[in-house]
Amino acid sequence: MRAIEITQPGGPDVLQPCERPLPELKPGEILIKVHAAGVNRPDVFQRLGQYPVPPGASDLPGLEVAGEIVDGEFGDSGFHKGDLVCALVQGGGYAEYCAAPLAQCLPVPPGLSPLEAASLPETFFTVWSNVFQRAGLKEGETLLVQGGSSGIGVTAIQVAKALGHRVFATAGTAEKCRACEELGAERAINYKEEDFVAVVKELTDGKGVDVVLDMVGGDYVAREVSCLADDGRIVVIALLGGAKANVDLGQVLRRRLTITGSTLRPRPVAFKAQIARELRERVWPLLAAGTIKPVIYKTFPLEGAAEAHALMESSTHVGKIVLNLEAGQGH
Repeated sequence: MRAIEITQPGGPDVLQPCERPLPELKPGEILIKVHAAGVNRPDVFQRLGQYPVPPGASDLPGLEVAGEIVDGEFGDSGFHKGDLVCALVQGGGYAEYCAAPLAQCLPVPPGLSPLEAASLPETFFTVWSNVFQRAGLKEGETLLVQGGSSGIGVTAIQVAKALGHRVFATAGTAEKCRACEELGAERAINYKEEDFVAVVKELTDGKGVDVVLDMVGGDYVAREVSCLADDGRIVVIALLGGAKANVDLGQVLRRRLTITGSTLRPRPVAFKAQIARELRERVWPLLAAGTIKPVIYKTFPLEGAAEAHALMESSTHVGKIVLNLEAGQGH
């Protein structure tokens, strides 16, 4: 099969086409003929040598795919050979065939193409596990999404809004802020021109937000503590601004604040299976109804993976970048 491998740690040009044997299935896995694969920030970190591959996972990049089931044991899952599914995988997505744990597969939502469905698993699993499971966003609570125009951001905004929450977001340009508001953010804050702490406090009558989804870390954390409501939670999922923070623990004590975080890739299949079940029940009907929509900024052919990574690193995109294996050309 055709695939894209990381020849050595480095820039986008280290992503090179190669020929690989088809993946060998482990118990509980199915084989997917890949129609499309999502490109995500962790793929970039893996390419740079900063995100180790979990033991037993494919060394090929790619954490989400959509396509047709061509092999595997299905048990009582309700899936069959020939079904169109999308899946969260530990690696191996940048290839014509990919092995996926059956428990981490979801049907392609009605009305969506496999190309659109390939943009869903990584961000939807991440947002659900962190915002709703770990941070426990409850009815009547508010959410601040840092980096609202990213793949994670556009998912968090739409899901939280669709489930009835007030959502605020930050982004770095007026255009990105507009995109966040069109997706359901009540107010998008241009962090280059405005102080998100002051704006959030004003929008919440001085109370602050209940949950912050943070992919920045660094000096953002102290500012997020200042804009949290009492009993508020910060959930950190990436460290684009650095791994160290100076935090006023007095506020944490007095106001019963929680600072938590997680990474999804090393978690066991059973953990991800529970997320898949909850997504299928709570979120997939919203995708089928068109209440939540995939936001795809640009697609590339498989051989265009290096260009896709260069775009990801430029941070000029709004939403997702996807490799389209069904067409010689992206759009």
